[in-house]
Amino acid sequence: MANALIGLDKSGSFRVCLAVTTAMVEAARQIHDTTPLATAGLGRALTGAGLMGLQLKNPREKLTLHFKGDGPALQILATARGDGRVKGYVANPRVDLPLTETGKLDVGGSLGIAELTVMKDMGLREPYVGRIALTTGEIADDLTAYLYISEQQNASVALGVKVGRDHRVLAAGGMILYMLPGFREEAVNALEEMLATMPPLTAIIEEAMLADPGQSEEALTENVLHRIFAGMAEEYRVDALEYREVEWECDCSRQRLEQTLMTLGISELEAILEEDGEAELVCQFCTSRYHFDYEDLTKLLEGLR
Repeated sequence: MANALIGLDKSGSFRVCLAVTTAMVEAARQIHDTTPLATAGLGRALTGAGLMGLQLKNPREKLTLHFKGDGPALQILATARGDGRVKGYVANPRVDLPLTETGKLDVGGSLGIAELTVMKDMGLREPYVGRIALTTGEIADDLTAYLYISEQQNASVALGVKVGRDHRVLAAGGMILYMLPGFREEAVNALEEMLATMPPLTAIIEEAMLADPGQSEEALTENVLHRIFAGMAEEYRVDALEYREVEWECDCSRQRLEQTLMTLGISELEAILEEDGEAELVCQFCTSRYHFDYEDLTKLLEGLR
């Protein structure tokens, strides 16, 4: 199974990372019970993180996108690993605002005046951290700005999430175009023209789904790729070089939550034992609950002494 691909145009001017993430975003919606607005914001962030994670060289490397603002959504966080595993959450999953003047979900308004922080943990002593003020809050525009400002990459990011009347995710996906060293100026012009007239990515995904309802994820993603670049000159057509998987998976565990409790220290754990005699921790990413009774907490405390 593969719902993402990495491709290269025939002229060698640009690289394409494309993913159809409908199932992943729907899984996140169900886990966090999000409103359509929260689904759109979280879905875009998860898809963007997954696409950027495809560029990591090692499966264990990790990339985190953190959008934090003064709007009612408060913050959106998405984490992706080099092997395609993605997880995330929105601080206020019940956020709701009127539609924009163009009838769109107001993701930018939900974040308000905000900042994007990108962290890359590549196994070195200190992770790389880049930070910019959001330009629109619409996620794709801000990731495009981040790649240019912080990583000096000429790139274009497109993200989309379509939510149905019953709040289910009907289509979701994303694409990042990276210009390569020595690119042709004609390729830039061709891409700008294509992007200016390209329908919403979710519309392209829906068309590709309807064209062949029984197709595999890999075939669907390739179908979407061909539809996007169908109008380009032959020299700028894109061939898929590698197929990948971008999927929801939380790696939380009881052992990890035990470590979290131990970081509280002896005095704090003693206070919990005296006041409550038990503790329950909830994973922010997948909402799994981990209960620690008196005996569990006593063992953790003994391990600290």
